[in-house]
Amino acid sequence: MNLNDWLGDNLWSAWLVLALLLGSAEMLTLDLTLLMLAGGALAGALTAVVLPGMLAVQILVAISVSVAMLLLLRPMLLNKVRDAPGYRSSIGKLVGSQGVALAPITDRAGEVKVNGEVWTARTLDSSMSAQPGEQVEVYEVDGTTLVVYPMERELPWMRPTKE
Repeated sequence: MNLNDWLGDNLWSAWLVLALLLGSAEMLTLDLTLLMLAGGALAGALTAVVLPGMLAVQILVAISVSVAMLLLLRPMLLNKVRDAPGYRSSIGKLVGSQGVALAPITDRAGEVKVNGEVWTARTLDSSMSAQPGEQVEVYEVDGTTLVVYPMERELPWMRPTKE
């Protein structure tokens, strides 16, 4: 008996190896995509056990389960992870970071370098601006734009009021 004959009789093992490889690769990405594909491969393996000679059905089941998991299960799991206490995305961790203005920053546009990466930026409000080389701190993240304020100046609401 050669390898092709053995695989033909035990195709479930090839599906299982594929599921294990995809599941292992998921640990490198942590995106849950490869895990959903591994679930499809596992469904293909179970189909191969029940219907050993029907490769087309096994492939159809594997693809169907993978697509269903990607469209239904993955978004739900990602939302649970993102809603977990203490979760902060890598972009959210930029809040409070310090950087340097690379171009003039106004309340409409600008460019800043934070943690070695260049970002589009704008100031917190129209009363402040930052010049190239000036130190800034990230106040919040608005999409892919960092909202910053110059570190040398007080924030508008922290200024003493005149009585």
